[in-house]
Amino acid sequence: MDGGAPYNPRTVEEVFRDFKGRRAGLIKALTTDVEEFYQQCDPEKENLCLYGFPSEQWEVNLPAEEVPPELPEPALGINFARDGMQEKDWLSLVAVHSDVWLLSVAFYFGARFGFDKTDSEGLGMIFNSLSLI
Repeated sequence: MDGGAPYNPRTVEEVFRDFKGRRAGLIKALTTDVEEFYQQCDPEKENLCLYGFPSEQWEVNLPAEEVPPELPEPALGINFARDGMQEKDWLSLVAVHSDVWLLSVAFYFGARFGFDKTDSEGLGMIFNSLSLI
């Protein structure tokens, strides 16, 4: 993955900025760059994942080789269902998995840096103000 240097948001505001950047990258993959995204998800390739980065960029790649991975991993094998579904349905499925991944990354940071109940609730309220991918 070439998402840039490791980034570890430590405050609610930083986690939200990270979330927004990753979300923007995923939305770009599923809308503006959908043709490129579709082509990269070749079912003949190994298990691929869609990654969003804080820089608002996206990437289709194999999962991290380190075990356990540094961050929660996105859905594995998004490319396998591509040709067996209507394109719109497949993109919706990838979007649902991407939403879940975004939340898991954000709450991973919250747990890692010891967010208290107030911080976690604040983060949840911020996320609830956004629409799903």
